[in-house]
Amino acid sequence: MNRSHSLTGLRERLTRLAHALARPRRPVPPFDELVRIETDPVYRALFFAQLDAALDERHAAAQTAAVAEIEAAAERLRALIRSPGDHERAA
Repeated sequence: MNRSHSLTGLRERLTRLAHALARPRRPVPPFDELVRIETDPVYRALFFAQLDAALDERHAAAQTAAVAEIEAAAERLRALIRSPGDHERAA
């Protein structure tokens, strides 16, 4: 009995989900968000705060990658300096 009850509940949920997905979506004009950014000071502040945070995150990731590349290059140079036999052959 519990199984049939859970199957009925599942069917009902799936039916509601199918109806929700089948509903036609209202098209959003392409510049609605820009208009809102320009006209709503609270939304503008939130938008720019999120933009600044995303840019800071991207900048930090780029810096981290650059530092990792520099450290890897430095390690390769140290390895060349530590093994004099290898670089004497190259010269």
